[in-house]
Amino acid sequence: MSNPQQPPPPPPGGQPVYGQGYPAPPPRKRKIWPWVLLGVIVLFFGGCVAIFSTTAHEVSKSEDKRTSAAAAGSEVRDGKFAFIVTSVDPAVAALGDNEILRKTAQGEYVVVHVDITNTGDKAQSYFGDNQKLIDDQGKQYSNDTAAELAVNTSLTAEINPGNKLSVSIPFDVPKGTIPAAIELHDSAFSGGARVALK
Repeated sequence: MSNPQQPPPPPPGGQPVYGQGYPAPPPRKRKIWPWVLLGVIVLFFGGCVAIFSTTAHEVSKSEDKRTSAAAAGSEVRDGKFAFIVTSVDPAVAALGDNEILRKTAQGEYVVVHVDITNTGDKAQSYFGDNQKLIDDQGKQYSNDTAAELAVNTSLTAEINPGNKLSVSIPFDVPKGTIPAAIELHDSAFSGGARVALK
């Protein structure tokens, strides 16, 4: 007598009779990890694209701000400093009345006169070396530190809150250069503010 709890043995052909066969195998488990990994990769690249597009937009806005120049005589601000370009001297071959400090240009000197006011709430150092001259071709020139001693009392100055300093910033440029703008900075890493010179 066969046990009712056990399925009958398969017939001689090896195939169970329909309805009396072995229980169906359990359904195959789908692997989830490839889908999770794919989702993480999509989110990662989507996030990178969003970050890069935002950064590119900010850089573009910053570049627009830097390339648009204020008129000479108007106040521009960068960081804790407010700048006003008061005048630009005609180009000269040498600077300084003192024989020891007199400096001769490789090309010619363009000197830009600027008033700087500290708009912050603590002292801030001004460095002439942070300022840049841009010509009408878009070329950028750094100031001549040695020539600065011939036209200013010092290369750097600490400006207290609310105080104003008037400086002359000399640039050694090739003869015939047409200065188009000056880019003024309160520090070496600031965004800068442009003022048109022509």
